Amino acid sequence: MVVCGDDGLAHRLAAELRGVYREQVTLVVPPTGGRVHQPVVGRARAASAALRDIVTAAVSRGGNGDHGDPGRELEATEPTEDVLAEAGVDRASALALVYDDDETNIRAALTARRLNPGLRLVLRLYNRRLGQHIEGLLDQSAALATGGGRATGPDGGEGSTTVLSDAATAAPALAATALVGTSKVVETDGLLLRAVERDPPRPGQVTPPGLGTLALLSATSNDPAGADGSEDSGEQGPQLLPDAAAVEAATGRGTVTLEQVSYSGPPLPAARAGVPPFGELFSRRLRWSLAGLAACVVALAVALMVVTGEHPLHATYVTLLDLFAINEPALDQDRGPQILQLLSGFVGLLLLPVLLAAVLEALGTFRTASTLRKPPRGLGGHVVLLGLGKIGTRVLTQLREMDIPVVCVEADPEARGMATARRLRVPVVLGDVTQEGVLEAAKIHRAHSLLALTSVDTTNLEAVLYARSVRSRLRVVLRLYDDDFATAVYRTLRAAHPDALTRSRSVTHLAAPSFAGAMMGRQILGAIPVERRVLLFAAIEVAGHPQLEGRTVGEAFRAGAWRVLALEVSDGEQGEGTDRGAVSGAGGEGAGSGESRLLWDLPDTYVLRGRDRVVLAATRRGLAELLGRRTRQAANGR
Repeated sequence: MVVCGDDGLAHRLAAELRGVYREQVTLVVPPTGGRVHQPVVGRARAASAALRDIVTAAVSRGGNGDHGDPGRELEATEPTEDVLAEAGVDRASALALVYDDDETNIRAALTARRLNPGLRLVLRLYNRRLGQHIEGLLDQSAALATGGGRATGPDGGEGSTTVLSDAATAAPALAATALVGTSKVVETDGLLLRAVERDPPRPGQVTPPGLGTLALLSATSNDPAGADGSEDSGEQGPQLLPDAAAVEAATGRGTVTLEQVSYSGPPLPAARAGVPPFGELFSRRLRWSLAGLAACVVALAVALMVVTGEHPLHATYVTLLDLFAINEPALDQDRGPQILQLLSGFVGLLLLPVLLAAVLEALGTFRTASTLRKPPRGLGGHVVLLGLGKIGTRVLTQLREMDIPVVCVEADPEARGMATARRLRVPVVLGDVTQEGVLEAAKIHRAHSLLALTSVDTTNLEAVLYARSVRSRLRVVLRLYDDDFATAVYRTLRAAHPDALTRSRSVTHLAAPSFAGAMMGRQILGAIPVERRVLLFAAIEVAGHPQLEGRTVGEAFRAGAWRVLALEVSDGEQGEGTDRGAVSGAGGEGAGSGESRLLWDLPDTYVLRGRDRVVLAATRRGLAELLGRRTRQAANGR
């Protein structure tokens, strides 16, 4: 397998493929010091070097086994045709292009598809609409290169194209802490999986029902000075996909439970962005002024009707004529109509400035409708989002789809997400978050949570520390690039504020498993972090997998490895011999506009058939074992 990139995602992806899937990897990266896109200001080179050491160590450990050539690393400024040929793309089974620039990835993908029509391509593209067109174009090119048939690679897999976005992959996990009552979600094509962290049950407490226990938290999770569990924590660390006996025996440990499997938030308010509601079109003082003048007109009309005995419509008509000073003077009439005519003229004088103010306010409102909004004066219980780059923009869209109030803080007026904030009519505070008064302007003292998603670790940390000094129980999520730094920050903040929720997340750490899974030829729906480990969700065909085909749901479950969660069926399919429990429709673009749905909470007695398509949760190693390449397994005698 070949991985080409210019930031930390390429190194972490190579380590994932080698360490988890035991694949032979060729890594293509820019020369040292020649990288243009640095993921973290001032720390990128050191972090990249550390990640390179991880890859080298993983390769060295794997090279002592029976896995053949442990892999190599090439240095090249751009992935040209000569570079791809030197990396062995013509003989590779999969290629990942994870450069930070969309154009570079597209250009290299077109070249690679020409060199190897059966190559499995995985592209990192931020523009999702463009990614859909590129995906179809490259798949069509592979089909035409083989005369309309299906191109196959060296491992027997079909040549396919998968377009992913690290920002879109990590956004649900980063935004999850803003959801009330949950901390982790996975979303794909309209399907939202919701996982909830539950504290250990108290004596006599009834645990609310759910769709299954995904994980047991580490034994130190309730210790304020404890560390997040990792792969090397042993029995004290988190246990992914435990069986019923392990859950029952785990006393005093929290759990991660799949509690809700679908969510349909309100539509984005983009359609109303250009037309403000009446309450925002005119100020409250102006609305009261117009209401008072209208009441005066009605009172004058009623008084004229009483004095003259005229019909109500005629009395109103005469009052309006007097109001606009276009009626004849009441010189020959009684004193009553004359007084009313003078009062109507006086009200007309008051009406002119009010009408002028209304016109000016309306024009000003429409003029500023496309500009940035300021946080409302009485705002509270909202999410403060720092940074509107690629990650921040995706998280902002995710939060608005959940109808969660957001206030953004951004130092660059030309940032990528400013247009999205205007379209969604989200309040934005322009300024450096490290300067005094910026977080106060975002109403941090009344906020529910803080998402620090800038590209600088120290900026995120400084903002979180200051926010915690203002509100000690504020829920915070930090985007930190360096894992060691993230662990140290997490432990310190949790020890200092044991009653507050603190989470540190690395975008590359969350995105790498999905990219690696796509390179292995699978549809990865998403990833849920469980402390310092990751639980993957994948949709696969049962056919060809002896661990699933012909087995019941209960027999197919392997503790600590994988668990079948749902079954995808077409409308009208009854599912022979099933007594399905909770049924949750989950639509999506890939579901054929309602032609298929997902059935959840399958009985353990249901037998999985070859034509079934299932959604399962799996650990990284469990997914590698379940769906690893068959030719590689046969070669290794497994």
